[in-house]
Amino acid sequence: MSEGECTAANTAPQPVAPAAPARPASKRWLVDLVLLGMLWGASFLFMRIGAPEFGALPAASVRVAIAMLFLLPLLLARGQWSSLRQYWKPALSIGVLNSGLPFAFFCFALLTINSGLAAVLNATVPMFGALVAWGFFGERPDRSRSLGLVIGFAGVAMLAGRSAGLQSGADEAAARWAIGACLAACICYAFAASLTRKHLSGVPPLATATGSQIGATLALALPAIWLWPAQMPSLKAWLALLALGTACTGLAYILFFRLIESAGPARALTVTFLVPVFALFYGAVFLGEQITQWMLMCAVVIVCGVALSTGLVKLGRRPAATTAAAGKP
Repeated sequence: MSEGECTAANTAPQPVAPAAPARPASKRWLVDLVLLGMLWGASFLFMRIGAPEFGALPAASVRVAIAMLFLLPLLLARGQWSSLRQYWKPALSIGVLNSGLPFAFFCFALLTINSGLAAVLNATVPMFGALVAWGFFGERPDRSRSLGLVIGFAGVAMLAGRSAGLQSGADEAAARWAIGACLAACICYAFAASLTRKHLSGVPPLATATGSQIGATLALALPAIWLWPAQMPSLKAWLALLALGTACTGLAYILFFRLIESAGPARALTVTFLVPVFALFYGAVFLGEQITQWMLMCAVVIVCGVALSTGLVKLGRRPAATTAAAGKP
C-alpha cells in the first residue's frame, strides 16, 4: 500500500472499503519481481550453454524468434492484436533496444566470462537508468544519487581490473571486451525502459512484449543467417535456447512490462538486484562455476551504488518527527 493510500485510509469515514483493493496489487508486484529474478537469472545459464555452439548473433536471434512464436498465439487468443497494431512502430523499435541488441551483447560476453560475472554486471542497469533519466529526460540526481553513480562505476572498474570470472583459456583483453559488451547491453536496457514509459504507457503488457520480440527478430534475422554455424548445434544447445526463448524471454517480458506498467520503470529495474543471486546459484550448481571473494566484494560495491543511484537508499539527515508521524518509514 502506498503512502497516499495510507493517508486516505486514516482520514476517510469508512477506511476498510477503499484500502482492500490495494493489498493484492502490492502482493502481485512482489511475486512478479521474484519470478522475474528467477527467470532472468536462469537466462545467463542457458545463454552460457547455447551461445558457444550457435555463436552470439545466431543464439540471440533464435532466442527472440522462439519468444515471438510463443507470444504471438497468446496475443491473438486474447484479442490484443489491435493494441499491437496501434502501437507497432514504438513496440518494434523498442524491441531492438530491449531484446535484440542486449541479448546479442550478452551472448558475446558469455563466450569469455562466466554467467555469474555477467549477471553481476547486469545489476548496473538501474544505475544506467538513472544516467539516462538525467541526460535525456532532465531528472537531475541529487547528491546521494550522484555518489551512488560514482560507487557503482567504481565497482565495475574493480571487476574489469581483474580476471575473476573468466572461462578457462580466456585472456584479460578478451575479458575487457566481454565486460564492455555487458555494459553496452545494460545501457540498451536503460534506454528501453524509459522509452517504454514514454511511448507505450497504457499498452497491454502482452502486446508490448510481443511487439518487442517481433522487432528484435526482424532486426537480427539477416545477421543470424549470415553467421549461422557450419556445424549443426547439439540437442542440448537447442533445448537451452528453447527454454531461453519461452520462459526466460516470452514469459519474463510479460512480467517485466507488467511491472513497468504497475510499479514504474525504476522499480521494475530493481529486479537486477535479484538476478545475480539466482545466476550465481545456477552457475555454481549446474555449470560448476567458481564464485570468488573478489567477485562477491565487487558485487556488493555495485549493488550499494545502484541502491544509492536509484534512490532506494538515501544519505542525509533523518526525517523530522512530524514526517515520521505522518506514516513515512
